[in-house]
Amino acid sequence: MEGTKPVNKKLTAALSGGAVLVLALSGCSSDGGSGSGGDKLNSWAKQVCDALKPQAQKIQEANAAIQKQTSDNSAPEEVQKTDAQAFQDMSDAYKALGTAVDNAGPPDVEDGKTKQANAVKELKALSASYADLKTQVAKLDTKDQAKFAEGLKDVATQLGKLSQSGNDPLKQLEQGDVGKAMAQQEGCKSASGSPAAVNG
Repeated sequence: MEGTKPVNKKLTAALSGGAVLVLALSGCSSDGGSGSGGDKLNSWAKQVCDALKPQAQKIQEANAAIQKQTSDNSAPEEVQKTDAQAFQDMSDAYKALGTAVDNAGPPDVEDGKTKQANAVKELKALSASYADLKTQVAKLDTKDQAKFAEGLKDVATQLGKLSQSGNDPLKQLEQGDVGKAMAQQEGCKSASGSPAAVNG
C-alpha cells in the first residue's frame, strides 16, 4: 500500500482544515470579554451552541476515523468505506448546523438577518460538497491501486479547496457581540476544546 499512503496523508491534512470551519462558528475565536447583547442574544447563542456541540463532535470523529485509516495503512476497500462514511457524517453535520442557525433566527444585532442567511447558505453548501465527495470516493476503483491512489489525490485536492473556501459568512456571524455571547456558552466552549490537529 505504499502507493496510497502519501495520498492518505494529504487527505488527512486537508480534512483537518475542514474542522476549522466548525470552530469558526463556535465563537471561541473571539477575544472574549464580558460584554453581551442582552438576554435575547444570549438565548440565541445558547440555541446555536447547544446544536453545535454534537455536530462538532461528529466532524471530529469523522476526521479521527480517516486519520486512523492513514496510520493503519489500510487496504483500498477499507479506506474507501471509511472515507465515504466520514464524508457522509460531515455532510449530515454541516446540514444540521445550517438548520440550527436557520431555526435560531437572526441574532439580535445589526445586519443579523443578512449574517444569519449567509451562514446558513454557507453551511448548506458545505453539506452538499461533502455529500459530493462521498459519492466520488464511493465510485473509486479499489481493484486498481494506481487508479485508486489517483482518485484519492483528486478528492484530497477538492477537500483542500473546500476547507479553505468561503468561511467568511461564519466569521462575520460571530463578530462583535454575537461572538462574545457565543464564547460564554458551554456548548461552544466544549466544541472548540479539542480541535482535530494533524501533525506532518
